[in-house]
Amino acid sequence: MKIIVTGGAGFIGSHVTRALVERGHAVTVLDNFNDFYDPAIKRANLADLKNHIEIVECDLRNEEATLQIFARVSPEMTLHFAARAGVRPSILNPKLYLETNINGTLHVLEGARQVGCERFIFASSSSIYGATKTLPFHEDIPLLQTLSPYAATKLAGEHLCGNYSYLYGMRVVALRFFTVYGAGQRPDLAIHRFTNAIEQGCPIQQFGDGSTRRDYTYIEDIVQGVLGATTYQGSLFDIFNLGEYATTSLAELIALLEKTIGRQAIIERLAEQKGDMPVTYADITKAKKLLGYNPQTPLESGLAKFVEWYRDKRVS
Repeated sequence: MKIIVTGGAGFIGSHVTRALVERGHAVTVLDNFNDFYDPAIKRANLADLKNHIEIVECDLRNEEATLQIFARVSPEMTLHFAARAGVRPSILNPKLYLETNINGTLHVLEGARQVGCERFIFASSSSIYGATKTLPFHEDIPLLQTLSPYAATKLAGEHLCGNYSYLYGMRVVALRFFTVYGAGQRPDLAIHRFTNAIEQGCPIQQFGDGSTRRDYTYIEDIVQGVLGATTYQGSLFDIFNLGEYATTSLAELIALLEKTIGRQAIIERLAEQKGDMPVTYADITKAKKLLGYNPQTPLESGLAKFVEWYRDKRVS
């Protein structure tokens, strides 16, 4: 198939791109290589694929450029992973997040519609559950309050996807990712930052008392779920949680990293951050049943794989 992957140079996007290429698809990656973190990292993510894919540098806020790329490629499937990510940065610059994650998503959906793209997969986030108190989170929980502009833009993206599915008959799957980690993880994310600090003997910043909990999901499990969505033939518009169906406190995560790395963390305790959710916990019953999703990586073994990758990367 001809496939466009937006944000295909990023952490999750590059892993998915590699899996699609391995399955023989013709992939065009759209990425603007912004400086949210070092663009060289994103380019390195695709270095071994550059002879097997097309890479187009494009900011999805530019509607004309986005539509032109879709018209030229005419994809049969679009995987929309491009977004401004992160809860705390979205509080500092909400306008940028709205322009990128809402307007950009609209431009991608419109590009897909104009060329008759058969399938659209949207990368959503566990952040959309916001103030929800029902645990674990399941896909049909009413979502009454998000806690950050980032979360609001992801929920808005889901609604836009639902609009396009209803209005134009586009098959759309929205995937709610839960705290993804693994080889290639963004350097700003907790597991990467903590690993780097502990290895270097530097303090790590712990926001709050360590009781916040996350459903950490290994990248290979996420890719397996995404691939399941590429062949899903159920409802024309559907939403799935992709998590590990387990929840770990921040204090427990730090202890596991200390054990894996073999060094004790120096902890700088700070106040809780506005916008952070107290807990994320995915009910993955639906994804297991309908996508064949079957996560295989407990956190302890996933952290061991991540630390091995981190150390190999530093040596190389």
